[in-house]
Amino acid sequence: MKNLLITGASGGIGLETAKLLAQKGYTLTLVARSGDKLEKIKNSLPGKNHSVFVADLSLAADVNKLASHLQNIKYDILINNAGSGLYGKFVDLPLDEQISGMHLNMDAVVTLSYAFLKNAKKGDALVNIASLLGHSSFPGASVYASTKSFVANFSESLWYEFKSKGIYVLGFNPGAAKSEFHANAGKQSSAYPEIILSSTQDVAKELVAALEARKKPRVMQGWVNRLILFGFRFLSRKMAVNIMGNMSPGMKDQ
Repeated sequence: MKNLLITGASGGIGLETAKLLAQKGYTLTLVARSGDKLEKIKNSLPGKNHSVFVADLSLAADVNKLASHLQNIKYDILINNAGSGLYGKFVDLPLDEQISGMHLNMDAVVTLSYAFLKNAKKGDALVNIASLLGHSSFPGASVYASTKSFVANFSESLWYEFKSKGIYVLGFNPGAAKSEFHANAGKQSSAYPEIILSSTQDVAKELVAALEARKKPRVMQGWVNRLILFGFRFLSRKMAVNIMGNMSPGMKDQ
């Protein structure tokens, strides 16, 4: 039985991933800000010995608290899933909220990855959730897209550093999913064309499959997302950025 810690586990992709992993017999530690939500989820999962860890990972103190936990409690797998973003033009959004998102999406990922990998053994795995946007510009969510570029690059580099030790690092890159992320970021998932949207269940299935296969440093979720990035190879950067800007909910008026 493998012990696994997943952040951002109270909803969306994190919650659906937790459900699948519990069904497969993993023992989970669920991390999010809401203790009440986590307790309800924990009690609904199949299996025993699951636990919760309440933390707001946009706060340095909570990140350090969780990092200390990772250093003292041995886990076989860490999934850095917690993240946030904002839709809107850069100077129209509050700077402090954008910087808070940078702390969550980058600083927390680095700190927790470091704490986990310092004690990782052969057979262990680290999964960092990046994004399709980690491989493409995205006007109207410029800071968020840039943080995911960091996570994508960071994860691929770690994959190389640790592969000879038998420790697997995966940068997993979902596209737009039908989750509360978009409402929290200031828009709705319906702002995207239906064809590019995935359900959180489908994203979770691909994530778990990639984790169990342990073949690639980078996995792009969804055939439409893979097709988009493939098509961008044949376009100029100017054309690609224009396409993403025209698609972005953050560039559209309320």
